[in-house]
Amino acid sequence: MGARSTLSFEETAAKYPEFPRLVMLKTDIHRRGVYYTPNALSVVDETRHQLGGTHIFGTRDGKLTKRPEAFVLRDGTSVLSTPTPLENNPYVVDLIDGKLVLTDNEHILEEVFYWEKPDYYDKRTSSGALMQNIVGARSQRLYLVPNRYCHFWNDDMGCKFCDIVNNLKQQRNEIEMQTRIKPKDVAETIKEALKEKGRFSAICLTSGSDFHGETPFDKEIDYYVEILEAIGENFTAKKFPSQLICTAVTKEQLKRLHDKTGISSLTMDIEVLNEDIFNTVCPGKAKWISYQEWKKRLIDAVEIFGENRVNTGIVSGVELAEPFGFKDEDEALKAVLKEADELASYGVSTVNMVWVPRPNTYLANQKNASLEYYVKLAWGLQEIRAKHNLKIDFDDYRRCGNHPDSDLARAF
Repeated sequence: MGARSTLSFEETAAKYPEFPRLVMLKTDIHRRGVYYTPNALSVVDETRHQLGGTHIFGTRDGKLTKRPEAFVLRDGTSVLSTPTPLENNPYVVDLIDGKLVLTDNEHILEEVFYWEKPDYYDKRTSSGALMQNIVGARSQRLYLVPNRYCHFWNDDMGCKFCDIVNNLKQQRNEIEMQTRIKPKDVAETIKEALKEKGRFSAICLTSGSDFHGETPFDKEIDYYVEILEAIGENFTAKKFPSQLICTAVTKEQLKRLHDKTGISSLTMDIEVLNEDIFNTVCPGKAKWISYQEWKKRLIDAVEIFGENRVNTGIVSGVELAEPFGFKDEDEALKAVLKEADELASYGVSTVNMVWVPRPNTYLANQKNASLEYYVKLAWGLQEIRAKHNLKIDFDDYRRCGNHPDSDLARAF
């Protein structure tokens, strides 16, 4: 493949015909971004469609205007949309002959369908909070961001690809968004959402890191326990289908979290599977935990949560960022898959998110990896799970829809 593949989408699809075409297209949409024409936006119905605004990360064009949060392709593949300036060569969603279509250089590729929002979105809690800003919806799961601030940024040590704090500042200025949500608001919103029978199959929580406490990250865990106990008021079973995306905390903290709440699966995102690049890209994580300790805590979590209940996420492509990343895509792929295979041997799955270079980040204006790289990475991660007989049901295409590799579980 060389230093950087230059194959187009059609050339890549022809080279890898066994890779599902619509999953490949979704991957490339995430890689290049999407632009909505005025005509495509003219058919957005705010009473019906789910619009962006509550996501933990910002857009590629830096705007919070009301645009579709996501759309689906004809086979049901979910595509989270990252609105991107036209000059960056994104895919284009347009309205042609009365149909919403995805185009590339004016060539029509696929018909698309905007996500429809849940019934609870426009309702308010007893405190007056807008429910869609308390609990979002994604595919078949409810999505909460209890704390939108990451304390690694206190010392300017946030992850270099991340815009969580800058996005929070923009959201507080432009929309009705809280930094930390109240447990009572959560309990009321979940109760309302669950009235939509059959719509949701899981609940996911994710937040910024908080290293405060007698033991580092005690406060982060304390808050998660509060929120999860509030969610649990709506269930009679001890455990409910759920995923927590949190910092890699100690075995004792994990056990407390597991034993005191209904959480059933755990994700602790290492972000990049290379120690040297991790130390550069994730300075806060490296300072407070370290790469090797992060891996150890992932493995510890399997003992507590059980097989097929623990994974980690990587921001794939950031391992090729300049000037510190790999110079060659083959070399990067080999290194990442080797680390992912080691984690899988202990029962930890790895899922990938396509890196989106966003404005107001240290890595803005860089290019992410080639489509061919992402195809080979997704394929490799799926093969690793198959090799170790690992399932990813709690973070798959139905629950999340943000991982090209877990989309492959539909077919293999």
